[in-house]
Amino acid sequence: MRLPLPVPLARLRHPILALLLASAALLAVAARPASASVPGTPSGWTLIWADDFNGPAGSLPSSSDWIIDTGHSYPGGPDRWGTGEIQRYTADPANVSLDGNGNLRITPIRTASGEWTSARIETRRADFKPAPGRILRIEGRIQLPNVTGNAALGYWPAFWALGSPYRGNYWNWPEIGEFDIMENVNGLNTVWGVLHCGVNPGGPCNEPNGIGNSRACPGSTCQSGFHTYRFEWDTSVSPNQLRWYVDGQLYHTVSQNQLDATTWSKMTSHSGYFLLLNVAMGGAFPDGVAGFPTPTSATVSGKPMLVDYVAVWQSGSGSSPSPSPSPSTSPQPGGFDARSIIQAEHYSAQSGTQLEPCSDEGGGQNVGYIANGDWLRFDNVDFGSTPVTQFKARVASGAPEGISGLVQVRLDSLTAPPIGDFAIANTGGWQSWRTVPANISPVTGKHTVYITFSSGQPADFVNLNWFTFE
Repeated sequence: MRLPLPVPLARLRHPILALLLASAALLAVAARPASASVPGTPSGWTLIWADDFNGPAGSLPSSSDWIIDTGHSYPGGPDRWGTGEIQRYTADPANVSLDGNGNLRITPIRTASGEWTSARIETRRADFKPAPGRILRIEGRIQLPNVTGNAALGYWPAFWALGSPYRGNYWNWPEIGEFDIMENVNGLNTVWGVLHCGVNPGGPCNEPNGIGNSRACPGSTCQSGFHTYRFEWDTSVSPNQLRWYVDGQLYHTVSQNQLDATTWSKMTSHSGYFLLLNVAMGGAFPDGVAGFPTPTSATVSGKPMLVDYVAVWQSGSGSSPSPSPSPSTSPQPGGFDARSIIQAEHYSAQSGTQLEPCSDEGGGQNVGYIANGDWLRFDNVDFGSTPVTQFKARVASGAPEGISGLVQVRLDSLTAPPIGDFAIANTGGWQSWRTVPANISPVTGKHTVYITFSSGQPADFVNLNWFTFE
């Protein structure tokens, strides 16, 4: 079995062969139609986002919904996408396009020179997560490349999700979390569902293997017909659960209490996940299952993965998967000393934020899920008779590349001009803390302090643990 690539890696998998041996082919039945609309939203659920890939044959997937990855890596990220896969991803319609019948086609092609090309796309949205007490459901209806045996060696189709802090960092896998909703290799009639988390190698998710399970596709094989692959993240039960299904049949579950609190928090407390569809060629997974490098000279070119739709639902009412605000657990009616460490969760009032467990020194909670227009209010802050001229805040950010904002200080009114501010962008993760100073106009006496947050983008951009004045 081929050894994993050097760490740290993104999306490195090496599943257990025993799972493969446990899978058995089932009798083939007539396939469902090649194209179907996104299913109707069940009672008690809300459709958050969907794409049914309608459009002219040969056109690219919607640029407002999807990013097409190209080359052999993200800029500055692990080579060969961190998995050892050999293909070059392109935006060529020969590799990725709509088929005109309501499907997306991702087609690996071996060129005349022997190079393999293929495609990988990811959603622009990176905020898919359930609100507290709800269930997030991610689902795709997919037919895997219709090729088996030696002709399929090296084929590696996948439908999966990565934690949003991975964007712009590319070296924080697997702590930001990865949900492999569907993976398949070498044309086998087997679907794998895997969770990646923690550290690599080893850790609570046994990386680079992950915590996974597999089974045969029900009825028709994974390659000969369409099947529905579903992942659910359930925060309505305690402990929370992650669940994997194929054609509505549950085959894998991971519970929150299987992982330590820090690991669970790092993969669930950031702003959410983005979705990916791709067909890789070769790499650690197909090579490990085959027992030798793939693809081979026997591998056949040009067998596409067909995707009928991808959809995301949430249980309960409302269209946003973002968590709802939580009230302060420790308001401070007696006031604050401006020169002390003022814990952010001790606000007197707030708008748009939520408390979450904090892994910074001292533990406790931090204020998170902060986006443009959110604010915190602290009553009766005593600056004393000697002017303070500096504001310091303990902040963290796992915001995607291109997302940033300002942390501002205002006195006595939410609409007063800021007396100082600083800019913040990705710090390496939602629990990667740093202390940032800012000069402010001199202040004395007692005031109501507003910490306000401003950004040109709607996404969450910062967490706040504490602040002080000097």
